[in-house]
Amino acid sequence: MRKGGNFEKYAWLFMRFSGIVLIFLVIGHMAIMLTWDTGVHRISSEFVTQRWSSPFWQIWDLTMLWLAQLHGGNGVRTVIGDYTRKDSTRFWLNVLLAVSMILTLALGSYALLTFNTGS
Repeated sequence: MRKGGNFEKYAWLFMRFSGIVLIFLVIGHMAIMLTWDTGVHRISSEFVTQRWSSPFWQIWDLTMLWLAQLHGGNGVRTVIGDYTRKDSTRFWLNVLLAVSMILTLALGSYALLTFNTGS
């Protein structure tokens, strides 16, 4: 057994636990956004501003963003590993995946934490 061989085990465990947490986060998000009050008809920039001014909802949505991005990226990394034959192709696909994940997390987090309607 080689050193550092536990990464795949931890990646596998992360997929299982993050999936369970995501189920609750997403179902809660959908229930709140789609069924309470008048559902999607109440969603406006004013509603989003009010929602994201609360640290609770910022943490909720940031957790959902980060877990979904890392969970999905880990799944795509596995698919890349399973279906690429050349090491160089695998390397560049993983680089593209990492760059896209970093950009998505950075822009999503920035939008969530700095959202302001300007009024």
